[in-house]
Amino acid sequence: MGYSQVAVLASAQTQLRPAWNDAQHIDLISAVVGNVFKGTGLTLDDVDFVIDSGSDVLDGRSISNCGFLGALGAHHKEEARVEEDGLWAALYGVNKIRSGASSVGLIVAYSKPSESDVDLYWSSMVDPFYQRPVGFGQKAALGIQAQRYLAAHGITDRALADVVARRWAAAAANDKVAMGKAPDADAVLGSGEAALPLTNLMISRPVDGAVAVLLCDGDIARRSGRPPVYVTGMGTSLETHSFAARSVNRLDSVEKAAAMACGKAGWASGAAADVVEISGSSVIGELLTLEGLGLAAAGRGIDAAMDDKVNRSGGALPADPIMATGLVRLAEAAKQLAAPARAGLAGPAKALVHGTGGVAMQTNCAFTLEV
Repeated sequence: MGYSQVAVLASAQTQLRPAWNDAQHIDLISAVVGNVFKGTGLTLDDVDFVIDSGSDVLDGRSISNCGFLGALGAHHKEEARVEEDGLWAALYGVNKIRSGASSVGLIVAYSKPSESDVDLYWSSMVDPFYQRPVGFGQKAALGIQAQRYLAAHGITDRALADVVARRWAAAAANDKVAMGKAPDADAVLGSGEAALPLTNLMISRPVDGAVAVLLCDGDIARRSGRPPVYVTGMGTSLETHSFAARSVNRLDSVEKAAAMACGKAGWASGAAADVVEISGSSVIGELLTLEGLGLAAAGRGIDAAMDDKVNRSGGALPADPIMATGLVRLAEAAKQLAAPARAGLAGPAKALVHGTGGVAMQTNCAFTLEV
């Protein structure tokens, strides 16, 4: 007996803002859950299970999702929590439908880092005895990662700034990302030091927001009247917890996740994708991801980063809702495949999606989508 086909039927997201001062978590969640069913022919009654992604640390209380079950539409339904980026929740949901146990699943991810100290959130993930007391955390790890990469491959700060400016310009064209004037390369270079050699704008910007994705089996997708966007492959892997013990100038877990996803889809590599939506904790993280996905040779991620098919939504650098970033990438890629004309594309057929989590991108997940 073969696996059931699984499609991304619809998605909805709030605007991604530096701070949603006039809305609580429950408001953001309610907004996306209420909107995701529009035009699908389905209602909340058709949903078999709900999987949500959030962080107790960022939310400031244990089992924080218990306060959001009503907003999630999970009352009297099977509900699960994945305390990792929402792309892992989508992986869980796809497998539930593929098993034949369910037909429709609702995946919701949310975050309000504006209400937390994000640096403390990241430091909570490192060793508490030797690393945390000396201030090692996300920024320090990303700075070391960048120093090693630039020293090995001779990439200039200006080239990095050009990539960042390109991402912000793409996000500016996306009404789902709140911002003022998009920074140019000079503004990126002058944005202040985050962790040498990275400036503040070379690291992903934490934002508040929520996203919901509706998954269903192939039969329901075909009856919906919408162009089905099928999940054809998935893969996940992680680096060792010890940053010092990881490979230098490569993300092994990205390579393994991509190989798993592409292998399931029957792709030779990630280069087969027409649309690429990736997450990156920093601009160097983006380059390493592009190399790990097979879109560029080692040290040449900078070339792939300037390709029009990469992060047409802007990606994570201008808007990183932390627990929802990968699920946003999935939603954006699916929309580009389902409605290419609206995205300014000429009939793309395949998309590659990537999500990440942990200090210096310790965990990585990849999806392949096809129409």
